Amino acid sequence: MFSKILIANRGEIACRVIKTARKMGIKTVAVYSDADKDALHVQMADEAVHIGAAPSAQSYLLADRIVEACKATGAQAVHPGYGFLSEKREFQEALAAAGIAFIGPDAHAIFAMGDKIESKKLARQAGVNTVPGHLGVIKDAEEAVKIAQSIGYPVMIKASAGGGGKGMRLAWNDAEAREGFVSATNEAKSSFADDRVFVEKFIEQPRHIEIQVLADGHGNVLYLGERECSIQRRHQKVIEEAPSPFLTPETRKAMGEQACALARAVQYKSAGTVEFIVGGATGEFYFLEMNTRLQVEHPVTEMITGIDLVEWMIRVANGEKLGFTQDDIKLTGWAMESRVYAEDPFRNFLPSTGRLTRYRPPAEGPHVRVDTGVYEGGEISMFYDPMIAKLITYGPTRDAAIAHMRDALDAYYIRGLSHNIPFLASLMSKERFVKGNLTTNFIAEEYAAGFHADDLPAEDPTFLIAVAASVQFHVGERDAKVSGRFTGHEARVPNEWTVVLNGQYHDVEVRRSEGGYAVVLGGEALAVKTDWEIGQPLFKGSIDGHTICVQVDRDGIGYVLAHAGSRAKVLVLTRRTGEMNRLMPFKAPPDMSKYLLSPMPGLLRSVEVEEGQEIKAGEPLAVVEAMKMENILKAERDGVVAKLHAKPGESLAVDQKIIEFA
Repeated sequence: MFSKILIANRGEIACRVIKTARKMGIKTVAVYSDADKDALHVQMADEAVHIGAAPSAQSYLLADRIVEACKATGAQAVHPGYGFLSEKREFQEALAAAGIAFIGPDAHAIFAMGDKIESKKLARQAGVNTVPGHLGVIKDAEEAVKIAQSIGYPVMIKASAGGGGKGMRLAWNDAEAREGFVSATNEAKSSFADDRVFVEKFIEQPRHIEIQVLADGHGNVLYLGERECSIQRRHQKVIEEAPSPFLTPETRKAMGEQACALARAVQYKSAGTVEFIVGGATGEFYFLEMNTRLQVEHPVTEMITGIDLVEWMIRVANGEKLGFTQDDIKLTGWAMESRVYAEDPFRNFLPSTGRLTRYRPPAEGPHVRVDTGVYEGGEISMFYDPMIAKLITYGPTRDAAIAHMRDALDAYYIRGLSHNIPFLASLMSKERFVKGNLTTNFIAEEYAAGFHADDLPAEDPTFLIAVAASVQFHVGERDAKVSGRFTGHEARVPNEWTVVLNGQYHDVEVRRSEGGYAVVLGGEALAVKTDWEIGQPLFKGSIDGHTICVQVDRDGIGYVLAHAGSRAKVLVLTRRTGEMNRLMPFKAPPDMSKYLLSPMPGLLRSVEVEEGQEIKAGEPLAVVEAMKMENILKAERDGVVAKLHAKPGESLAVDQKIIEFA
């Protein structure tokens, strides 16, 4: 077995690989850029090597720097993780030339499956079902329109070297095909240094299901069940689960056997994933692509099979045979994964960068796993993917896995930047999701008008009022004990309070009771029991027998309570102060509707209008690039441009003025 391996990656996947290597007794080497010198994967590894500047093109994408780091540290093998160099044939060849093992497939398999156009041709030859489309390279937008017309709308425009949702656009008409070709080409060139795109038929009401394969260098190829990855936004996966609530055993077997046939056709070895799109109405499945690497969502497969995929990638790279057969693969229970991102779901999911001023993931155990590469005080950089963590839950049934996910999301405490936990909580509450009625259109259909606070799961405000009152009473008791008063003259904690929630005033009475508090609200007594302690951000307990977890933050003289994705500001006032406050006037926030504000930190690529120009609703105004994704900002209504406040090439802060309207 290797004694030392290098991980040519960063973030949560680098930490994930380090954990398995440590379990196997293998020393690890991390590589890092200027932006990652204090990163968690650097702290976890046995050694670390600096490889360049913050932009990935000047560090993590430089194969020669990785090879040099291996030679300098004596690393015998490299695990590439996913992204970066993980699917670059030239990287595997460079390592092989230096006598360093690549923990992944050989170069010919990477090349064969890495090009989406060529991979579809090979899939057809191997007898795998493929989506109808035009696999030739497209020279310009007008040719893209003609091809789309010949295939029939809707069509999907895809980067040949793409992945991770970049370089992909859905087009329903000529105008969208023309615009989509330009954007997909630009993103493909920026992200993959390869601007080739192709067009294929878009399958309506589709489900995205992928088969995990595992192969060794001795002719053994197995499939480890499937993952349902239909919950996507902008073609990027949000929720993944295993198994799929849709597949029958017969369809699973058919898809698994086709995936293995394709793997054999390219003499595949290591872990890999064959992705399929399945027609929701017909059940027919078509090959999309093969990812010749470890997938982001691999933990759900590990949870239901008990197989450590990273361990077997390392063993296969070391020449070992698989230690089990297809008959040994058993799918037990249900696993679900939520991708926790630094993005603002209330602002169209725009990236959020900055420092994690507070970071406390839920406690891990048999039902909860957290794969992360961050820590409290660390930063989410503008240079890389905005993922904070992958939250994985497990249960004997799908309903149990969902219940554990809801509890874990409630307990996930993140402050300092925006995150998508409210959106994830909302997804988990959707009746359609709970029933397993999923397609890749799920988010677009369920959140047709975007994501808003109204989409959050409804919660009985009585519970939040009881929590706020209990917290305030507990704070009062604590302060009374340390107030320094003379014995017999300690501060008295009032029993009568007024809780202000959502502009409504609620008179409550709080008293100590066995194991907690008794909160009287509207003449009804609620029994509140909790292990919550002052100084901790969580209220964990029960109210009238209902288990509840609420995050509690100080907000001036009040609190912010977070539960089930919602955040509510509350004031807990003495009864007299509450009566006085009811008479105080409301102050409205300033009106910023006459400005186009940058919804994210990023680079202003272009401004499409001029001062004095009349504009129509839906017309493009500016293009802002963030996280290598182009975001087209469009007019919400008709108007006239009064003034331009920013110029192309300028770095924008969130809410910075770009355009002022008359």
